[in-house]
Amino acid sequence: QVQLVESGGGLVQAGGSLRLSCAASGRIFSNNVMAWYRQAPGKQRELVATITSGGRTNYAESVKDRFTISRDNAKNTVYLQMNSLKPEDTAVYYCKVAQDTIATTLVYWGQGTQVTVSS
Repeated sequence: QVQLVESGGGLVQAGGSLRLSCAASGRIFSNNVMAWYRQAPGKQRELVATITSGGRTNYAESVKDRFTISRDNAKNTVYLQMNSLKPEDTAVYYCKVAQDTIATTLVYWGQGTQVTVSS
C-alpha cells in the first residue's frame, strides 16, 4: 500500500506563485510515474503534469511555461512549482503515483489540496 500526503495549497493573488508537495510512503517502487491532476468545481479531473523516475516530464498546454514538476527520488516526493497563477488555475490539486507490477498497474491518489487564485 502507498500513502500520499499533499501540502502547499492556499489562496494567492493572480500573478503569484505556490509550490505544492506530495510525499509518498509505503511500498514505493523505484520505477514509477508521479503526476499532478486538478479538478475545478463542476469540471472533470484533468492532467496537469507528469514526471517519470528518470525525470522525463510532460505538461498540459494550459500550464506549459508556468508550472514546473520535479521530484526527489530519495524522499519519494514530487513537487509542482506554479508561477504566474491565473484565476482559472483555481482547483483542488491531486497527486498520483502509478507503478507497474507483473500483472497490473497500481494507482494511488492523494487527498487533494485546494488552490485558489483571486483576480
